[in-house]
Amino acid sequence: MNSRSKSGPVPLAELLKREGIKGERVRERDKCELVYGEWAQSKKGEDFTFIKLDCERIPDDPLSNFSVFAIFDGHNGSMAAVYAKDNLLSNILSAIPSNLTRDEWLSALPRALVSGFVKTDKDFQREGLISGSTVTFVIVDGNVITVGSVGDSRAVLEAEGSIYYLSADHRLEENEEEVERVTASGGEVGRLNVVGSTQVGPLRCWPGGLCLSRSIGDSDVGEFIVPVPHVKQVKLSSTGGRLIICSDGVWDVLSSEMAFNFSRALTPEAAATKIVKEAVQVKGLRDDTTCIVVDIIPIEKLTPTIPPAPKKQGMGVFKHMFRMKRTCESSSSLHDMDYHEPDVVEEIFEEGSACLARRLHTEYPIRNIFKLFMCAICQTELRPSEGVSVHADASRSGELRPWDGPFLCCECQEKREAMEGKRHHRRHSSSSSD
Repeated sequence: MNSRSKSGPVPLAELLKREGIKGERVRERDKCELVYGEWAQSKKGEDFTFIKLDCERIPDDPLSNFSVFAIFDGHNGSMAAVYAKDNLLSNILSAIPSNLTRDEWLSALPRALVSGFVKTDKDFQREGLISGSTVTFVIVDGNVITVGSVGDSRAVLEAEGSIYYLSADHRLEENEEEVERVTASGGEVGRLNVVGSTQVGPLRCWPGGLCLSRSIGDSDVGEFIVPVPHVKQVKLSSTGGRLIICSDGVWDVLSSEMAFNFSRALTPEAAATKIVKEAVQVKGLRDDTTCIVVDIIPIEKLTPTIPPAPKKQGMGVFKHMFRMKRTCESSSSLHDMDYHEPDVVEEIFEEGSACLARRLHTEYPIRNIFKLFMCAICQTELRPSEGVSVHADASRSGELRPWDGPFLCCECQEKREAMEGKRHHRRHSSSSSD
């Protein structure tokens, strides 16, 4: 006989929790099957992929399954890419409280991605290693896709006959707001100077000469090159969709439209191979070129279907939902939209600000599930007198009130101040990287 049956009445909290989990399991319409393929051609050996299909939100519960697809594009060596590949997922998951329902877990992901990226960067730099990596990290839970990205790799989705951009481009050449942020934090942005003071090439950050404003690693550049990811979360309609994740070796040559057109009517594996070969054929193998293609298929569709060609009118009624936003624009206004047509691709969350106070102090209803006296980045437990509020200057740390959280430990607070140009946290050098 089950020992629980001997212990008398079951607490109300436990009954409510069981009902919540039971409620999740009947949502068959949210379940999807995944078919994926990947292909790569290597020039420098600095691109790495991470694919894990058997992750579980609840340990030993296969019904809580989710999947991860990621590309790490290293530069100035492969150490940062390898380190991020080995540690980023665990750092993200450690930032999510336990015993959450699926909806709460999904709502906690945006903040957890920020914490996981920053912790991975901080821990890697503590090792004293010099290299950097872009990251495009995709979590698929049923029909919900959540993407965290730094750098210039890209994740794009084709669904409902339209193309949606799920990541941001952090190349200085392409992002004026990031140029302003870097210079305001103490960095210098400019092109290479050659004989006669002629400037050539893309915009770079000095010292270091990096073309990107966000990455993991890059200790030789400066703290203003931040690991804070752009995060976007969308919910697919009942038609599913196709996801393409590539390093810049593809996107330097092919547009998103070209990538989907080349892959049409092909299986994910054949599509990934085709995209890489087409990219290499145009300009030759000048860089590591990597592609992952994922078909997300609602369970009622037993046979994978190839997405239709994009509509000539672009994104139509969805254009205002999926435009490339200003990085500092809040997503809270999305909840106020009066567009309620059923069975469409729905944007749940998007935020790209590099400000930790903004990214960690989220306003969605599950905010209070996070433990107050725990570092919001490294998850170290804090005594009430130890934490420094993300909303306070270090000089005010002794005057904080409980509602001033979330809190950071002293080490993470130092990193935050360094990223915002308030103090030097790591050694700078003048070596350049691409």
